[in-house]
Amino acid sequence: MSQRELVVLGTASQVPTRHRNHNGYLLRWDGEGLLFDPGEGTQRQMLHAGVSATQITRIGVTHFHGDHCLGLAGVIQRINLDRVPHPVDVYFPASGEVFFHRLRHATAFHETAVLRPHPVEEAGPLPVPGARFTLDAVRLSHPVESFGYRLAEPDGRRLVPERLAALGVFGPAVGRLQHQGAIEVDGRTVTLDEVSEPRPGQRFAFVMDTRLCDGVGELAEGADLLVMEATFLDADAHLAREHGHLTAGQAAQVAAEAGARTLVLTHFSQRYPDLGGHLAEARRYFDGEIVVAEDLARVPVPPRR
Repeated sequence: MSQRELVVLGTASQVPTRHRNHNGYLLRWDGEGLLFDPGEGTQRQMLHAGVSATQITRIGVTHFHGDHCLGLAGVIQRINLDRVPHPVDVYFPASGEVFFHRLRHATAFHETAVLRPHPVEEAGPLPVPGARFTLDAVRLSHPVESFGYRLAEPDGRRLVPERLAALGVFGPAVGRLQHQGAIEVDGRTVTLDEVSEPRPGQRFAFVMDTRLCDGVGELAEGADLLVMEATFLDADAHLAREHGHLTAGQAAQVAAEAGARTLVLTHFSQRYPDLGGHLAEARRYFDGEIVVAEDLARVPVPPRR
């Protein structure tokens, strides 16, 4: 059975605390593992979470502030140490390519794995060789160039058992109908559309360091699982604007307007040892599921709509 979940490896903004590691998020999506923003300590957090380097198929870096990328060096070297047998695609802002290469070759090590860098110059679709989903980069608003990422599964169709039975489609004929799109049953042509209904593909969005901007809403639109930074509370909205961040209230308003299903708040400032205020603030605006992320938590992608 396929598994789709977010493994939270770290939730701190700027600096780690006693209870929050630097950023790090692994999206497990069927046979893929997409690692987003591996901050310092990510490799050790992976051990605590039971995540291996061989599970990583792609890495996405939103921007090159240290709390979002300083763990990249260790992760890349671990990928090589463990001789990961598949290529690993790495996405990052093209303006920070020099930082990517510095981190990739931060120390001497024996390269055994294949890394495929994909510098992101503009918003739009990204190359995802072999994937059964699309991945888009969307420009955000931060003091340095930053992109969010949106994963989308193609829309499909869901078979309706009652319609199949009514038209006499049983057993192996069901498989043939799915494969061919139409079959003959008792002298009548039965089409796939007659016995199925649209099934929206699932959506995942990763919105990290940014002020409110058009890109935030674009990423969040219709997301089944929406991961958003909530560095500040509304009382400190002036700091959020100044430093290029969101508040918990702003994140929740975006989620509500975008029709998101599950909102994961993360990237918390060290000024908030207690995150009860983030949950209370978000609930004022969003009546869907809200998860105030904790290190090493696992958040399932909601069941299909």
